[in-house]
Amino acid sequence: MPDPVVVVIEDEPQIRKFLRATLEGQGYRLFEASTGADGVVEIGSRQPDVVIVDLGLPDMDGLEVIRRVREWTAVPVIVLSARGQERDKVTALDAGADDYMSKPFGAGELLARVRVALRHTAGASHEGDDTVFVVGGLRVDLLHRQVQVDGKEIHLTPIEYRLLTTLVHYAGKVVTHQHLLREVWGPSHTEQAHYARVYMAHLRHKLEVEPARPRYLLTEPGVGYRLAAE
Repeated sequence: MPDPVVVVIEDEPQIRKFLRATLEGQGYRLFEASTGADGVVEIGSRQPDVVIVDLGLPDMDGLEVIRRVREWTAVPVIVLSARGQERDKVTALDAGADDYMSKPFGAGELLARVRVALRHTAGASHEGDDTVFVVGGLRVDLLHRQVQVDGKEIHLTPIEYRLLTTLVHYAGKVVTHQHLLREVWGPSHTEQAHYARVYMAHLRHKLEVEPARPRYLLTEPGVGYRLAAE
């Protein structure tokens, strides 16, 4: 199997250097662009397995890059954003990004996010094989609608189950409040963020050893939730 190809669109040389060292050290083939326009061309010609794009590019907004790329490819896109710009993160996810990392970030986090993105690509090609999702002691059998923690069966309400399976579907990726509300409660409830919070608390009490320090159901402050994938 050929090494996975990653296109990085980032104008800061030191971050590019860090990404290069981290990814090439793990066997990824890297192609770089320092402007959005060059990045779009690279994606078109390299057909990468993953794209990493900074939101603050010199020639165009990273969001514009995502929108252009989404017109013709579903390649996983990981966004890099400066700290604390929650609205930017939500906008990027809504524009079609799959995940985001806040600067500064470590090599371990970067590699984990890239692995998750690659798994989603692989999963999409044989949809339906993975009817059982397992992480740590959590086991979700989608075919038989069974949820277990450390071998013990957990009973969930229909809404709790739907919330969990939505997160399982995007495991390792952040899911915005609005996306969750749309999928679990329907399009007319996208303003009721408190629904998600209340039911997430219920889920954590049933699935987590320490609900206040979750191992599986992670909060992305101001943005949404992420189900741990490894």
